Amino acid sequence: MYFTFERLGLLMRNLILTIIKKPFVRNVTMLVTGTAAAQALTLAASPFITRIYGPEAFGILGAFNAIISIVAPIGALTYPIAIVLPKNDQDARGIIRLSLIIAAIIATVLFSTLLIFNNYIVNLFGLHEIAVFLYFIPLVIIFSALMQVSEQWLIRTRQFSINAKVSFIHSLVMNLSKIGIGLFKPLSTVLVLLQAASNGIKALLMIIFSKGLFNSADVQLKDGKKSIKKLAKTHYDFPVFRAPQVLLNGVSMGLPVLMLTTFFGPTSAGFYTLSRTALSAPTQLIGKSVSDVFYPRISEAAHNNENIAEMLIKATLTLFLIGLIPFGLIIFFGPTIFTFVFGEEWTTAGEYARWVALWVYFSFVNRPSVKTLPVLSAQAFHLAFTVVMLLSNATALYIGYYFFLSDTLAVTLVGISGAFFSLAIVIMTIILSKKRVKLHGLNKKL
Repeated sequence: MYFTFERLGLLMRNLILTIIKKPFVRNVTMLVTGTAAAQALTLAASPFITRIYGPEAFGILGAFNAIISIVAPIGALTYPIAIVLPKNDQDARGIIRLSLIIAAIIATVLFSTLLIFNNYIVNLFGLHEIAVFLYFIPLVIIFSALMQVSEQWLIRTRQFSINAKVSFIHSLVMNLSKIGIGLFKPLSTVLVLLQAASNGIKALLMIIFSKGLFNSADVQLKDGKKSIKKLAKTHYDFPVFRAPQVLLNGVSMGLPVLMLTTFFGPTSAGFYTLSRTALSAPTQLIGKSVSDVFYPRISEAAHNNENIAEMLIKATLTLFLIGLIPFGLIIFFGPTIFTFVFGEEWTTAGEYARWVALWVYFSFVNRPSVKTLPVLSAQAFHLAFTVVMLLSNATALYIGYYFFLSDTLAVTLVGISGAFFSLAIVIMTIILSKKRVKLHGLNKKL
């Protein structure tokens, strides 16, 4: 019996070592470790930062963040996401140049617009509290583009350890800056300026640690590689389909907060914000790490005519199993958990969280599918899908208010709607990937 257990232990040890040695698992582990360390540092610094600045300063920062969270991701028209796709590095560097040129043009146009129409824009959207900070947005666009191209280059070249290292150092620099400067100048301006510079700092760290990102001898297109114009045309689906999709997805994520505020007041919006923020941590910690590693691998597999449907299904099932217990606990015991962790006044947030968790869980599971769609040239489908989901979520919230006057039911309906569409996109992507594999098989036979 002893021998049997000893042998079983040895087999388990060898199995674990085999799994750990797999490049995919090793790369995901590196990214998760870096992200976890960065989040732990932010969590530890939060009690100090909130006591230094106060709620008013954070309110102004929140309003500023609401704008840049929509504008920044599309500052380069999402061309940076295409950096992973070309077969050769020369074309990838061409997309880097294209992305930065577009970001510079958009930032210049936006700055000129703000100089001329600043008062009109402020009055139209009620942005009086952050009017002076709007001029930082063009700078945010430039910094965001630099960060995006740097991050995608590291993903393309599989320099995942650098991404992990930068995540931690960036968190350390940002939090120490907020505390250190805040001890002398606890103003909202400090928070906004640091937030505006955040992506620029992260990009600088990536450039310092990366290998061959901005090598002046390599950035120029030569030896018959595609020109900037040809690269823009080749990857036209990113500005035409992906950029609107990213914009609408940002609106979709913020829509429940806006509609809950309008229909039921700021308290309901506060409950939803806490539940969504708390449940997004696993998605950022594991889901993003897996998808960042999966993206270059699925792109390479497509170039090599491998079975991408099989890879997609395996990655999706992995995330399904990883998220089953943590999200399942919230779905079944949300009110109890939130009451225990946050206090009695947050019980309603726990009720919201049960249904938000359903949506976030399937959003967590669909990360590989979202990364596979550009490889399948299916971004028009993704855009159309996002439009339908946005309309469905808005309708769900409206039904909960207009017919039932219930904020909890409104969140329940939007949670079910979001989960349905998140699961549907997984199914549709698997179907599309299987069609591609089948078509390739037929072509090989011919």
